[in-house]
Amino acid sequence: MTHFLPIVRTGDTTFTLGVTEDRCVGPLGHVFLFGGAGLGAAVLALEQTFRRGLVWATAQYISFARLGADVVLDVAAAQQGKSVTQATVTGRVGDQIIFSVMAALGDRDGYPDQHWRDMPDMLPPDQCEQELQRPTQDPNARLRQSLDVRAIPGPARHEIATQTGRTLLWIRQKQAAPVDAAMLAVFADFVPGAIGGALGRGGGGNSLDNNLRVRKIVPTSWVLCDVQAQAAARGFGHGHMRLYAEDGTLMATASQSIVLRTYAAPVSEKA
Repeated sequence: MTHFLPIVRTGDTTFTLGVTEDRCVGPLGHVFLFGGAGLGAAVLALEQTFRRGLVWATAQYISFARLGADVVLDVAAAQQGKSVTQATVTGRVGDQIIFSVMAALGDRDGYPDQHWRDMPDMLPPDQCEQELQRPTQDPNARLRQSLDVRAIPGPARHEIATQTGRTLLWIRQKQAAPVDAAMLAVFADFVPGAIGGALGRGGGGNSLDNNLRVRKIVPTSWVLCDVQAQAAARGFGHGHMRLYAEDGTLMATASQSIVLRTYAAPVSEKA
């Protein structure tokens, strides 16, 4: 089965990711690699290199990878222990650094398995409605066409978002495939849109970073993304996310900071 992010191994510690339409977002005339896809590809490269599961990864986004480019992923080990590997991935297009990732990987048996934040009450996916992407995307930015994203029906979700900063989204890949850490990295990059929704505007802004912490991954088709916009000031916004399996298992947490962007129409006018 082809992964949502089919990286190609070119050496022991090098990989490439093609920037195709189904991995891109962006408004008219500005199409670029979705930041979560970049982090997801780095996660795949790390797990394939070290044969260990992801514990934590953070990406800093430095530049844009444009449609048609090939991103070269260079993996390097910082420290390899008996149960934990710490490593980096640098994503480049030519001589231009696109993103830089730091990560830890490993599995340690015999320790507690528990979480303290239960999945919030949410209508099941089949009772929710499609969540439109804002702002309107360039025809060549087709990442969302590969994903099914659903929210509670009606205008209530916009009121909740603007009053509390909270957004609940069910997300799955349309082509049936197991959820893994790389897919969770893609879903984690929905924080900016939730920040925009909390501010009552379409879109949110450009990610400065994407941080993913994996507890454990269990079989699930849908992932409930509980997104909380935390604050906005000085032209930047901050938010976090909890990612749950359908059975209520907390699989991961995520957080981001973004450069705020202003779009023409409030969210309520586009609903």
